[in-house]
Amino acid sequence: MPHESRSDDAPALTEAETEELVRGICFKTGPPGRIGAELEWLVHDTGDPAAVLTPERLEAAHQAVRGLTLASRFTTEPGGQLELSSPPADSLMECIDTLRADLDLVRATLRTHDLRLTGLGHDRRPPRRVLRAPRYDAMERYFDRTGPAGRAMMCSSASVQVCVDAGQEEPGPLGHARRWALAHLLGAVLVAAFANSPAAEGPYRGWRSARQGVWADLDHRRNLAPPPGEPRAAWARHALDTEVMCLRSADGAPWDAPGGLTFRDWTRTAAGDGLRRPTREDLEYHLTTLFPPVRPRGHLELRMIDAQPGEDGWLVPVAVVAALFDDPEAAETAYRAVKALGDTAGPAAAPRNPLWRAAARYGTAHPDLGAAARACFRAALDALPRIGASGPVCDAVADFTERYVEQGRCPADDHPLGRASTDARRADGALAHARPAAGARAAAGRPVPPPADRPHPSYPMLRTHRKEPRT
Repeated sequence: MPHESRSDDAPALTEAETEELVRGICFKTGPPGRIGAELEWLVHDTGDPAAVLTPERLEAAHQAVRGLTLASRFTTEPGGQLELSSPPADSLMECIDTLRADLDLVRATLRTHDLRLTGLGHDRRPPRRVLRAPRYDAMERYFDRTGPAGRAMMCSSASVQVCVDAGQEEPGPLGHARRWALAHLLGAVLVAAFANSPAAEGPYRGWRSARQGVWADLDHRRNLAPPPGEPRAAWARHALDTEVMCLRSADGAPWDAPGGLTFRDWTRTAAGDGLRRPTREDLEYHLTTLFPPVRPRGHLELRMIDAQPGEDGWLVPVAVVAALFDDPEAAETAYRAVKALGDTAGPAAAPRNPLWRAAARYGTAHPDLGAAARACFRAALDALPRIGASGPVCDAVADFTERYVEQGRCPADDHPLGRASTDARRADGALAHARPAAGARAAAGRPVPPPADRPHPSYPMLRTHRKEPRT
């Protein structure tokens, strides 16, 4: 959780200083090679996964985990989800070995509390916030303006987030501009391949990744990718023109920000407007409240992957991402495989465009996403030995590829809800949209008509912000 204090005597930022800082903070270029991962887990009762855990029971378990000596950073999410964030590693195996060792300790500690970690992208239990902090109080009130998706995201979702270096300044497969573009197209393939939050009812009935549906419907801007363009400039504009979620206070007052106030507006605030001027600390805090599918934080943080089943299911997406980003040959193959998907995505921003919606609804059963996934996973398998992956890690990726990707399946299909959601899609006629003819049209260079999205009344598509054209 970001720090909750602020300095009252820090110098105020001008608009120009803010833009320059965002460019410098969020894209630090150099030869790629480091890898990191942030693993979020749902916490369930060992004998009764449907049981609602009391805040006291969760806090006792969290306190026990905090007493462990871990290499990873341990934090908790608003609904009691547990997160381990690895330190930056110089190799894939260093990252995996660190997280495995820490997870062994955490699991052993939770067992003494009759609790276990569950790798699932979205919790079936009703959203219920157990963590109280000014940040989350303000966040909940902010998201409540636009519907229930915000509470579901805060309290019921879990993911595998993979962090890779931004890349080199120079062009090419390992250049930061290419890696930025690759992340946003490959992201839809990763959503599809690792979808693991099926829904048989509710607003995402029939979807393979209900978690992705929640994130897509979260907000009118802060959950979106910036428009295409030079990465630093595009991200700086996006960050400054996004509403401020929290105005931190040192006197115990609520952290609520005035509605519609963007960070750019805040830098232009005069003393008579009743607001203090923002500082670098405020800017850095604001950047932690932006939730696009790919978030630049010096490195690139890929945030679109559902939490994975099993004790070691998480290592497959970590290994695949490492191979496709850090091996030049695999990076080039992956870029060619996903570039054609841009036609299906259209002009709308991820994750709200037709490509990302199709990934969340159909997984790799969608023919074009399935074909891209097969090409990318095969490239990753070839690259893993070159980047030092162990035999067991290579085997895990090969098993996943054979069991899911090559079959047009995803982990959601193994879940009872996944089978129920397939029945729901058949009842809705939704599977007709994923007909094989779509792949033939894409191969011929003609865009695939996206399936019609029908937002549930409880999750309305939000109107664009009055101050900024939407993409």
